[in-house]
Amino acid sequence: MKKVYGKELILDLENCEPKVIRSKRKILEYINQLCDLLKVKKYGKPIIERFGFGKDFAGGYSIVQLIETSSITGHFSELWNMAFINVFSCKLFDDKKVTDFTKKFFQAKKIKKKILVR
Repeated sequence: MKKVYGKELILDLENCEPKVIRSKRKILEYINQLCDLLKVKKYGKPIIERFGFGKDFAGGYSIVQLIETSSITGHFSELWNMAFINVFSCKLFDDKKVTDFTKKFFQAKKIKKKILVR
């Protein structure tokens, strides 16, 4: 029998609301609400920085929130109005709820989802 360590949910969001993905306050709000939805304990404060403007497509915020069961990361392209979110946890979680919540929060017109079992 294969041992399962955890699950990683990979989300690519297209045509996000520009004001949301450009707002440090909104991205931090998303992380806090997502941790509540997942019922996970944050391990320390998130790292959030806005950078990458030497490469047009890379400019925007990136965030890392460690959680006691692994991590949540996000990268936001201001040029493309896209968001790239990864939720990795050894605690089981409902990926459909996370996907729906994330799409609604960032007001994305389209979302691609991939799940890795590790």
